[in-house]
Amino acid sequence: MNSIDLEYAKKSFREYLTAYDPEDEKIKLKRVHTFCVVEAADYICRKEKLSEEDRELALLIALLHDIGRFEQLKVFHSYDDSKLDHALFGVKVLFEDNLIRNFIIADQYDEIIRQAIIWHSCYELPRIDDERTLLHCRLIRDADKLDNFRVKATETLEAHFDVSKEEVQKEAVSPNILEAVRDHRCILRGERVTHLDMWVSYLAFIFDLNFPSSFRYIQEHDYINHNIDRMDYQQEKTKENMEEIRRICNAYVMEKADKCDGTFPEIQCIFC
Repeated sequence: MNSIDLEYAKKSFREYLTAYDPEDEKIKLKRVHTFCVVEAADYICRKEKLSEEDRELALLIALLHDIGRFEQLKVFHSYDDSKLDHALFGVKVLFEDNLIRNFIIADQYDEIIRQAIIWHSCYELPRIDDERTLLHCRLIRDADKLDNFRVKATETLEAHFDVSKEEVQKEAVSPNILEAVRDHRCILRGERVTHLDMWVSYLAFIFDLNFPSSFRYIQEHDYINHNIDRMDYQQEKTKENMEEIRRICNAYVMEKADKCDGTFPEIQCIFC
């Protein structure tokens, strides 16, 4: 029997957020992000024709996936997981402090929720033998990345870097970063040298998407072209490298999106 009450969970989540400064820009961003990830998860579930039970579970996981971020931001005013791992802290809050019962009364989904939150932001998933757990781990990772593309497309570039847009535009793409894109793989944080490397690493999130509908969403919003075109690259070699990255990423997205049948409506991000 499905014991998930999403309205109850959303009400409890909003109550949880009252402990955090609503005027803090980083808190605001993560609040909006949370509810947009819920909408992204809903989009994937509907387009992949998952069961109603799995859809509701996916939306609950999306609601809770970044619960550890708010304390991280309150204490450190930073997204730096080396100071406080937000995924592990979220699991502690939910399961060690037993806050999970504020969002769902029954415990039948606890292990799936736990695993999905623990692994949602890691570089890659470990081996997960349970098929349903693996499904939800993959789903939250996709939904989180879809909204990350929205954030990168709508926020000022200065919000993403500790230097100005003008400085980033002068930088180069490191050779190892270009090779990672050519190899169709995500980029480790330690591999990045320049701020522009960081920007390319966000584009490379496409190489970890799992569902055809996720690629179609990227394609329909034209995120690859939009995000590459946000900067006026100053070095000719950088311009050449970014055009190569554009070709590789768009071809990859097109190939994966072609597995979808039909066009899908846009996600409407409802966060209040």
